[in-house]
Amino acid sequence: MTHSVLIVDDEETFAKNVKRYLDRHEYDSKVANTGKQAIEALDNFKPDTILLDLNLPDGTGLDFLSQIKGIDSQARIVFMTGSHSVDSAVEAMKAGAEDYLTKPLVLSELKLLLDKLVRRERKDSALAYYQNKEAQQSGLATLIGSSDIVNKIKSRIQHYIESEKNLSDTTPPPVLITGQTGTGKDLIARAFHFDGPRQDKPFVEINCASIPSQLIEAELFGFERGAFTDAKQRKLGLVESANGGTLFLDEIGDMDIALQAKLLTLLEHKRVRRVGGLRDQSVDVRIVAATNQNLQQLIEAQRFRSDLLYRLQVLHIELPPLREHRDDIRELARYFLNLHAKRYNKPGLSFSAKAEKTLIEYDWPGNVRELRNIIEHAVLLTGSAIIEHDHLAIANIKPGQTTPANNTESTRNEENGLSLVETEIELVQKALRQTGGNVTQASRLLGVTRDTLRYRMEKYNLTPAPQNQSG
Repeated sequence: MTHSVLIVDDEETFAKNVKRYLDRHEYDSKVANTGKQAIEALDNFKPDTILLDLNLPDGTGLDFLSQIKGIDSQARIVFMTGSHSVDSAVEAMKAGAEDYLTKPLVLSELKLLLDKLVRRERKDSALAYYQNKEAQQSGLATLIGSSDIVNKIKSRIQHYIESEKNLSDTTPPPVLITGQTGTGKDLIARAFHFDGPRQDKPFVEINCASIPSQLIEAELFGFERGAFTDAKQRKLGLVESANGGTLFLDEIGDMDIALQAKLLTLLEHKRVRRVGGLRDQSVDVRIVAATNQNLQQLIEAQRFRSDLLYRLQVLHIELPPLREHRDDIRELARYFLNLHAKRYNKPGLSFSAKAEKTLIEYDWPGNVRELRNIIEHAVLLTGSAIIEHDHLAIANIKPGQTTPANNTESTRNEENGLSLVETEIELVQKALRQTGGNVTQASRLLGVTRDTLRYRMEKYNLTPAPQNQSG
């Protein structure tokens, strides 16, 4: 997509030379010799960047800057001015200009500046795309299930969100989400943010169990230059990055108890101090925390602060294990089946009656996450349009029994000695052997796309078999 530039300058020869240079470098440019012509060009030319002279025949560039911003708030304005008017250019930047260049103009410097603006525009566009995509994939509408239990949870969250819209205080109360691993606590956290009044602000997530305790303080609260050996420059923490939005603290039960005191200060005073800092920073951030642990037991073991628990659970959502709302298993299974069928390019898949019965009767120790992984494995395994009972990794587990581990990818059926990972590796290796290491032919043999097969090969560190190993 070509970047368009409007050159606003009453020196016609200069403006034409700039236009000729930009056209040669594949910019779409147009000239306006007065401020009035520039305003008129906004409608039909719609420039991405405006090069605006500070002195025009019908007014100053500063006057036209405010008019332009009133018509197109997204337009990027770069001022052109004589070296004696630098103070005016600085004033223009305070009013919303992106940058300024002094005359006589060095065209190579102009190109460097425009190239930088183009890169920033693309970065902003990509960021907006991913933010919109995340918003579309979050919220109450993405919570699958129509059982009484799930509907009550949805209704309760909706009630909380509606109440927050009438808050006199801008910061809504913290939320604590509890439940077993794999019950969807992260989805609830996103629902509070993306369906609430802060949906256009940052949603920042950190897993307190995945970062060493000695590093998580700097990650959360940031640090000043020189705070420790490798602190060569100031770094904003995730709390400040989430300012105005939501900070999701997953696995809060694993947070070091010394750090919990600093989090409590943040909740009570809405202020944060960077590591090595001398003063506090005011922040407006909504805290949502989640855990699969019993915090009351952690308090008794002196591993969690009771005052922090009381502060966090102003709003408390407890998610039930999947076995307590079996009515939703069929709906969830079909949702994941369609999701993975699309991902692996296997349209039209469905479950046999026996396979659905197996899914409904299983106790799901890994909850919804385990169900999702089991369905993905079945989609990979099947060579027909029907997911049969034998395609399910839980096929030989009797009703009421569970697999030895909650993590489906490490789950092993002791009776037949197979695991999901081993099964996938065996299938991929067999296909590669049969095709002499030809990835394209192997992907066709497995009924998946080439990219999907490549992903699995990288995941399990597999390499195509040499031709002489084909068999």
